[in-house]
Amino acid sequence: MGVAGMKVSVGQFMPNGQIADNLAAMARLTAEAAGSGSELVLFPEEAMFTVGQVEGDFPAAVEAGWSDFVRQLTMLAAEHGVAIIAGGYEPGTEGRPYNTLVAVGHDGTILGTYRKLHLYDAFSYQESRRIMPGDRGISLVQIGDLKVGMMTCYDLRFPELARALTLTGADLICVPAAWFKGEHKIDHWETLLRARAIENTCWIAAAGSTSSHCIGHSAILDPMGVPVVFLDDEPEGLVSTEVTAKRIAEVREFLPVLANRRMIAEPEVTAS
Repeated sequence: MGVAGMKVSVGQFMPNGQIADNLAAMARLTAEAAGSGSELVLFPEEAMFTVGQVEGDFPAAVEAGWSDFVRQLTMLAAEHGVAIIAGGYEPGTEGRPYNTLVAVGHDGTILGTYRKLHLYDAFSYQESRRIMPGDRGISLVQIGDLKVGMMTCYDLRFPELARALTLTGADLICVPAAWFKGEHKIDHWETLLRARAIENTCWIAAAGSTSSHCIGHSAILDPMGVPVVFLDDEPEGLVSTEVTAKRIAEVREFLPVLANRRMIAEPEVTAS
């Protein structure tokens, strides 16, 4: 893999129901990331706006706001020369938008999008009542020297998704989230981030929303699952570190779990 890599930042903030307010927060954090020499800054799920704070009809707000939100991200990336990944809501079908991540290159080019596959129908919440599940599978984009995979929040609880991204070549998996507060929820978040890094021996960058119902706790973890930089529940903050392919190669040299994989055959069922 050589010595390829780049400096990556994760920014957390408190999205509200107004796109302009949220873009202003992202502009502040993007400028800070650019000033630190980062080539990529990652923002939370719902960076466009928080579904519970949108005034009026939610699908109508998505129809009115999505294209301009993406356009503003492309302008912000080009202005600062930094790639951006952020979460928003994309017009869908049947009155249900998609929960979508958009990746923009440092020159403002749209590199790709990812529609959240696993909707948060758990812990007495039902995201699928308002949101359409993703229909395009996994998404991997090239940013600088690294291949970057994308997944969103509840996707973290499904190890096969991170494994699919890794087997497709991801060096870094980005996880924007609006991880709900609750009993054991911070423990789950931190444990699952470490597990996804350890079992795939790849980097994980996670950006958490600090909206009133969310935990924040953004972090970047190395391929051994070590949180290299992290935040707690600060309303707004940014942390950065070098993400390198060299570290992946080092870990996979002494911990070759991907090379040691063996496929398990389907069990035979004997009729009684």
